[in-house]
Amino acid sequence: MGQEFAPETIYVVDDDTLIQKALARLLEAEEYRVECHCDAESFLKFHKSGAPGCVILDVEMPGMNGYDVHKLLLEGNTKRQVIFLTGHGTIPLSVSAIKSGAVDFLTKPVAADQLLEAVKVALERDRMSRRDTEFRSSFQTRLERLTTRECQVLLHVMEGKMNKQIAADLGVTLKTIKVHRGRAMSKMQANSVADLVRDWTLFSAS
Repeated sequence: MGQEFAPETIYVVDDDTLIQKALARLLEAEEYRVECHCDAESFLKFHKSGAPGCVILDVEMPGMNGYDVHKLLLEGNTKRQVIFLTGHGTIPLSVSAIKSGAVDFLTKPVAADQLLEAVKVALERDRMSRRDTEFRSSFQTRLERLTTRECQVLLHVMEGKMNKQIAADLGVTLKTIKVHRGRAMSKMQANSVADLVRDWTLFSAS
């Protein structure tokens, strides 16, 4: 089964086996697929970066701590949604974690509803991120199919210019512009100029 069709997995990384098992039971009762690891090294070795899901990450562990793991994930351009779990939470640490991209920063013992809500948010963010990545990849592929002239025509089209104006600007016949425009719109799978502009804007957004 390809990763794009893989089930969502919630990785639980905590050196306390009692907490690990308790979290696994809670999540599995909600019919989530759970994979547990006792340390950061095990998680990094076996976790599939391209598979959908999120990670519940203990901050304080022997060896590599949760912050180090999150930093490695970010440096590796892995858009893994992270929920931090700690026994000694402080407001500065919480703020720092959220600023670094974490979904939430929860303190042990965590309430079941609080954890489940954080997981729900993390998984939705993950789905949105994957949809965005898929769209960008698809749009880039379509762009690369355009000839130089077709690309020039589409840029003029998105500026709101009529075919006659584009023909004059590019120094070609009106018939030629119509042909290039039709082919370009077909390659970009755009039913209208509004669709094209919307997709271009989404693709260009940082």
